Amino acid sequence: MDGKPVRESVSTYSELALPTDANMLGHLLGGKVMHLVDLAGALAALRHARSPVVTASVDYMNFLHPVRIGELVVLYSSVNRVFRTSMEVGVKVFVENMITGETRHTSSAYLTFVAIGKDGQRITIPPAIPETDEEKRRFENAGERRTYRLSMKQKAKS
Repeated sequence: MDGKPVRESVSTYSELALPTDANMLGHLLGGKVMHLVDLAGALAALRHARSPVVTASVDYMNFLHPVRIGELVVLYSSVNRVFRTSMEVGVKVFVENMITGETRHTSSAYLTFVAIGKDGQRITIPPAIPETDEEKRRFENAGERRTYRLSMKQKAKS
């Protein structure tokens, strides 16, 4: 199976923070941010696999800055590495103040997606080919994170 360059999976997703998704402080709910991260990650995974994908895991998320109502949430995602039937996708979340144009990095997350075939079973995914130094670094780091995830999964089973 031929691989695909990482650049082919790169995706951007934007959404305006609205009052219906806010807490009583006027900040976007953390769960809404997590939902957007899952959507953005799925876009990159789907773009790479060209097959339906499901979320298998989400690494921890920390929230560096609140997202205020009226700010634009912009998410960037790409496949970091493929492991036969699963792939790690990195998502970075930024907010943009629509009046001043100021942007802030507010969250990052790593998600694992699995590609699903017509029969509902996992399918093999084409390898992701990193080309830039940054993509190569993320590729290597994804292998380390996968080792950690699998060890944590094993511990949870026992």
